[in-house]
Amino acid sequence: MFQDSPIYDRLIAEKGDVPAQVRREAERVSRELELVMRPAQSPGYGPGLDRPQSPGNGWQRTALLPGRRPH
Repeated sequence: MFQDSPIYDRLIAEKGDVPAQVRREAERVSRELELVMRPAQSPGYGPGLDRPQSPGNGWQRTALLPGRRPH
């Protein structure tokens, strides 16, 4: 990238190759996110197939109207 650049070479020698370290870390994070964001692959469930909802799955709150609340 920076051929024939003594300043860059000296910075690399003093501080390390920060752009290369950042690139490797970004690639690692990207791979981890890819695994985490991938839908769960359970037997019997493939892409486009919905999982059955189980009772109590998730959290819901009943909306309250503005004004006084009953006690």
